[in-house]
Amino acid sequence: MLGFSRASGVGGDQSISRRRVAKTENLLAMHQSGGEDMSRAVTVVGGHSGLRQAISVGPHRLLADEPEASGGRDEGPDPYELLLAALGSCTNMTLRMYADRKRWSLKEIRVAVTHSKNYANDCLSCEQPAAMLDRIDRRITLIGELSAEQRQRLLEIANLCPVHKTLTSRVDIKTELVSSSV
Repeated sequence: MLGFSRASGVGGDQSISRRRVAKTENLLAMHQSGGEDMSRAVTVVGGHSGLRQAISVGPHRLLADEPEASGGRDEGPDPYELLLAALGSCTNMTLRMYADRKRWSLKEIRVAVTHSKNYANDCLSCEQPAAMLDRIDRRITLIGELSAEQRQRLLEIANLCPVHKTLTSRVDIKTELVSSSV
């Protein structure tokens, strides 16, 4: 752990220095342990047959499934639809918080999100799966008395929502097998 011998700052204010050291120690510990948990754990349980999945997030329960054409029973959104729902809801929440903080007259936000896989432009005739490019289209409708500048700013803010930033960043997924408790 980090330490300090003497406080720096105006008038020898040791509490500011101690807070900075504590914050630095917390960040260092977080980095060494693999990072800060950003959300509650999500647990997904699948049965012995079928594609339906029971999802638990804190007190919330959801279902995921595949459409019938893909071998499921269409009892819930498929995994990509859940991903799109995460992006759409995060976008809405981010825009709502920003508009409220600015006291802008934004009455409603609608976000329609779709996913497709397309061939990369430089490989139009390729048949290799690696040549496919995932594309997410997000269409935002802002309802309210907003200027052109406010609308443009909200479009910029949409790209700063945490889920958007995660999807467009390098993501490290650590997978491990654990013993069953059954």
